[in-house]
Amino acid sequence: MKKLSILFITAGLLFLSFANAQDTISLSKADLIQKGIDRNLQIKIAEKNFLSAKADYQQSSAVFLPNITASHTGITTTNPLMAFGSKLNQGILTPADFDPNLLNNPARTQNFATLIEVQQPLINIDGLYGRQAAKAKMEAFQFQTERTKEYLQLELYKSYMQLQLAYKAVTVLQKADATAQANLKLVENYFKQGLVQKTDVLNVQVRVNEIANQLQFAKSNVHNASDYLAFLINDDAQGKVYKPTELLDNSITAIVANTTLSSNRKDIQAYESSTKAYHKMFLSSKMNFLPRLNAFGNYQMYDRSFMGTSAKGYLMGAQLSWSLFDGYKSIGKMNKAKADFEKAEAETEQYKKQSQLELNKTNRQLTDAENKVSLSQLAFQQSQEAYRIRQNRFAQGLEKTTDLLQSETQMIQKELEHLQSVFEYNFTKEYLLFLTK
Repeated sequence: MKKLSILFITAGLLFLSFANAQDTISLSKADLIQKGIDRNLQIKIAEKNFLSAKADYQQSSAVFLPNITASHTGITTTNPLMAFGSKLNQGILTPADFDPNLLNNPARTQNFATLIEVQQPLINIDGLYGRQAAKAKMEAFQFQTERTKEYLQLELYKSYMQLQLAYKAVTVLQKADATAQANLKLVENYFKQGLVQKTDVLNVQVRVNEIANQLQFAKSNVHNASDYLAFLINDDAQGKVYKPTELLDNSITAIVANTTLSSNRKDIQAYESSTKAYHKMFLSSKMNFLPRLNAFGNYQMYDRSFMGTSAKGYLMGAQLSWSLFDGYKSIGKMNKAKADFEKAEAETEQYKKQSQLELNKTNRQLTDAENKVSLSQLAFQQSQEAYRIRQNRFAQGLEKTTDLLQSETQMIQKELEHLQSVFEYNFTKEYLLFLTK
């Protein structure tokens, strides 16, 4: 029975190991970016905002396209005026219908009218400016959507490097754990030989536990980074762990920094298009004081029978209308549009200056990050050499256990700091390229 239980436990552990292996999904940077562009919810929201603005622009076509409607109406009446008018429209009046008794007390009369109406705008200056404003608004959302895609690529690149860094940290700490276990075994042997004290063994055991705890946190960071990647590509993270196919670089490639803010940046173009839209709305509100010229016409068909067309007629005309005073409604609308336009101008100028400040700051950060990489690499190399020397001296009984542990801790810390500095430089470089697109 005991052997059977052990067999089941072993089989269960093998199954769990196989399941975990199945849940680890390899992911390249190119695949990640493509999935993000195709699936990301923020991009979908931006695209829907653009489609909404595009629909508003389509609606503005009414400023020069005709409005055509058709209707078919049926009535029955004993109203003297309606009865007489229905017969007149149907073209069936006779001299007998002018009898005062029939005019005052008509018999029940029914009438079916088919009406086709056309309304054609001719001159509507305010509507034309309103259409231009709708177009500028649509262009602003288009630029915003493109900038959202560029920002998502940056965020995906950063998250991918964070996942690489998390896996690299696990590797470093696993190596440190193996080293700590070897040191523990060595110290325990020395203790059995009476070469070290019990406190030395306890200190090494504490160090082993510290590394095990750090390793567990590092593994949790792998899951956290993987979950965030799944969120960015709108994928179900349940039971999945992503693993990058490319390893984190231990070195950097320096670039020549650009300090000029590009006017072709999509977010700046979006601000400028938005300002243009407010300007056109302001002009539209000013043109609201001008008269409008519209044409209209209709074609009528009347009959006593349903869908009949025995009598026909048409009406055509044009209307020049001018709103002379509407209780300061148009004046207030114009003043509001002017204030919105001036506010948009100020916001655009402020955003440009903030963007230039951010660009200058990032340039300096890139220089600092490059210097940090060089110093952290040197510190790591020096800590490696110091640990090697202390380890050799400890094996010869010339170093204290605490000194060896301190040197080992410093070496691991410096390696992780170097990896973090490489990550910071590479992300700062990508962020700088993002700011200068």
